[in-house]
Amino acid sequence: MQERSMKWLVVLGLVAFSECIVKIPLRRVKTMRKALGGKNMLNNFLKEHAYRLSQISFRGSNLTTHPLRNIRDLVYLANITIGTPPQEFQVFLDTGSSDLWVPSDFCTSPACSKHVRFRHLQSSTFRLTNKTFSITYGSGRIKGVVAHDTVRIGDLVSTDQPFSLSMAEYGLEHIPFDGILGLNYPNVSSSGAIPIFDKLKNQGAISEPVFAFYLSKDEQEGSVVMFGGVDHRYYKGKLNWVPLIQAGNWIIHMDSISIERKVIACSGGCVAFVDIGTAFIEGPKLLVDNMQKLIRAKPWRSKHYVSCSAVNTLPSITFTINGINYPVPGRAYILKDSRRRCYSTFKEIPLSPTTEFWMLGDVFLRLYFSVFDRGNDRIGLARAV
Repeated sequence: MQERSMKWLVVLGLVAFSECIVKIPLRRVKTMRKALGGKNMLNNFLKEHAYRLSQISFRGSNLTTHPLRNIRDLVYLANITIGTPPQEFQVFLDTGSSDLWVPSDFCTSPACSKHVRFRHLQSSTFRLTNKTFSITYGSGRIKGVVAHDTVRIGDLVSTDQPFSLSMAEYGLEHIPFDGILGLNYPNVSSSGAIPIFDKLKNQGAISEPVFAFYLSKDEQEGSVVMFGGVDHRYYKGKLNWVPLIQAGNWIIHMDSISIERKVIACSGGCVAFVDIGTAFIEGPKLLVDNMQKLIRAKPWRSKHYVSCSAVNTLPSITFTINGINYPVPGRAYILKDSRRRCYSTFKEIPLSPTTEFWMLGDVFLRLYFSVFDRGNDRIGLARAV
């Protein structure tokens, strides 16, 4: 089973489009992160091309919203339901994985006892299979069985949806979510089940094979995820489309990383994983260590700290992607811990792929509205409002 580094992912709010967009909010919590290996970069990238998604306009007559919870700008949570009658769970939407799983009421592990468990005997639409699954994370592991039932995300309904029920969880006692809902491509599924996004697409529940995220800033409410269309009120200017290196993962080519026009990383080009389930911006240890020195961040325990009075004087760090500059100012890459001390959100990836590899998580995606376009295997980015 592929090793996965645990990351508390983000949240969800799916949006369907059928003449209008349906949204469901995100709730924020805490995040660790998924580390993935790099892939070989393609010599020729797909050309940008017009897509009628850009013509989709928002209509609010069929808008579904839910209250959001934002914990220290670290993670986003949302509610889904499973079963008939529906049982509610708090899950993270994750662009790094493809599976949906929640704890089973058969699970007696301490971790399961601290979260909502699915009561299969109370659902009239539940169907069990003989398939098993196992996922290993950096901080723990789960194992269980694959089942089918009705899953609802806001107004979206996926009938007979395959999902995984954890029968045992190890090392996950303190995670602040019940389960995970993956939004990556089907080929990375650990259980082999069809992901919910693909099922909704196949059922015609969404008219365009896209989903998008708006992540609120400064612990404010208002974060949303949308499926099947884009609400243009959440970003400024135009969407800049970036082709994936190859279909099958949300990984793109990045041109460079610079401070005041001086390249400090990714000097010959590199790869970047756009991951809603990662809280920070992560990269190779030597390059991240150099970035910490350039912003005068001092290590203490597991973090690098800066003086809170100096945050507004810190330089912007610019990520150049597909020829477009995406600056991240100091006030965006510095967060406060529980004691209100200011720390850097640049982190080392605990993995050393042969290709220089970066993870662009929520720190980056709070600034830039993101559209994940499965139909054209590309990601759209624009400055968030």
